[in-house]
Amino acid sequence: MFDILKKIYLNSIFYDKKISPKIISELKYKPSSYLISSIVKVRTKKIDISNFTYDNFWTDKKLSQKQLEKLNNFYWLFSLDLKSSYESVQVVIKNWIEKNYKYNFQNWNFETTSKRIISWLSNSDLTYDKGGDQFQKDFNLMIHKQAFHLINQIDNQKKLNNKVRGVSAIILVGLSYENHKIFTFKGLDYLKKIIKNTFDSSGFPKSRNIKLSIFFLKHLILIREWFKESQSEIPDFIDENIFNLGRSYAFFWKNLKFDPLFNGNNNSNNQEFDIYLKRLGYSFKNDDFEFSSYVSLKDKKTNLIMDIGSSPNRKFTEEYQAGALSFEFVSNGKKIFTNAGYNNNDNFKLNEISRSSAVHNVLVIDDNSSCKFTKNSSSKLEVKDGLRTHKKNVSFEKDKWKIIASHDGYLKRYNLIYEREIQFSPKINKLIGIEKLKSKKIIPNIKFDVRFHLNPLAKVMKTQDQKSILIEIDTEGWRFTCDNYNIDIDNGLYFGNKNNYIENQNILIMGITNEQNIDIKWELNKIQ
Repeated sequence: MFDILKKIYLNSIFYDKKISPKIISELKYKPSSYLISSIVKVRTKKIDISNFTYDNFWTDKKLSQKQLEKLNNFYWLFSLDLKSSYESVQVVIKNWIEKNYKYNFQNWNFETTSKRIISWLSNSDLTYDKGGDQFQKDFNLMIHKQAFHLINQIDNQKKLNNKVRGVSAIILVGLSYENHKIFTFKGLDYLKKIIKNTFDSSGFPKSRNIKLSIFFLKHLILIREWFKESQSEIPDFIDENIFNLGRSYAFFWKNLKFDPLFNGNNNSNNQEFDIYLKRLGYSFKNDDFEFSSYVSLKDKKTNLIMDIGSSPNRKFTEEYQAGALSFEFVSNGKKIFTNAGYNNNDNFKLNEISRSSAVHNVLVIDDNSSCKFTKNSSSKLEVKDGLRTHKKNVSFEKDKWKIIASHDGYLKRYNLIYEREIQFSPKINKLIGIEKLKSKKIIPNIKFDVRFHLNPLAKVMKTQDQKSILIEIDTEGWRFTCDNYNIDIDNGLYFGNKNNYIENQNILIMGITNEQNIDIKWELNKIQ
């Protein structure tokens, strides 16, 4: 009932009057289009605007909802051929304004409107300049009207990314139009609240989501550059948060040059963002080997990265994965052991699978994850029963690396603590793991397994004596062994690439509990 009333109100003359500006000022600051390249994927093959048919541009019934959203957000402007006619672009905008002067659900949704404002203003040489007095007046009116719409609707947005896009658009309007600083002030107030609710004391997302930290960094730098280019004073809190997020970026990308697949992360294309940062004069450093309960130990050839953090507060777990104590192991730029990544498309079942402990390099008890998930009011999975990590101990010496940590994710259901110890000896290229199940009483017969997800490019083979598994990636060979438990090769799913999955292979250690304390020792040795 509430949604119906809301829809009626948004389509009413009262709402249209509310978001219609009483005063429209002139467009003064015109942001450079290249500043947006950090968040917009620009096609290598440019589009020629003359190929569009203006008459049915907005009414083609053959277009899918996704195609319509892409047309209506106008991000395609960033991919136009430089020879495109500004007259042609402005005809398209003029037609859009005529058909969408008032709010409508399809073309005024929050994300699309935010992107459209940013695109129109960032491409002013095509969208605004030489447009004539009446066109520019209509253009300015629609920018103001859409910005007021965003201000009115931002509190109703559930998706954090959309809020950040909306705030960015609101701030840009305030910087672009003289005597309309109210947009800048409101946008900055919203941004402060979002940051306060999203980040911990170290400036890292409370969700422990690496991808989200990079998303925020890109948008904060974009906002900062708009302030700088428009010759406006840059707010201190933006600089402070860019510094903190920059340290995060250095830890999880610049120092590694690969994407660690923890807690909602996927493989990315941050090389382009690196070029963007260099062009604008940003340089971030982080020499720590532990950051926000992630540990990264590395030398010139090898990297061992592990998640030793507790699960976040429930309201921050919509993309959290139950991979506490999981790790990734990289040799000469190639992952040997990789977590399976995250699936975030519309397939709920695949999303559920990718949230489980089974898609991580970690121990699983009785086919249950270390955290229990439940659906929230938005039909998204969030953590119902979380876990806490304990006994964290990290040593990083030239000849020996060691990480020890435990968690209580299986304490409530199985009355046991899981402890993991990982050691690496760089000189002899030996990785050793000890998986420990601890209880105050004898653990009943419960199945357990430890999975090691392999790089999809890896070739694996079990030796004839059934005691070793050989791994080959490019020119490197490795031998995996576990003396006191059975090992095998199993099939798995790899979600490392966004909105896609492929099959990969896993190494599997299997067993049944029958003692009070259980130690599972395994080794990975490089074959010389």
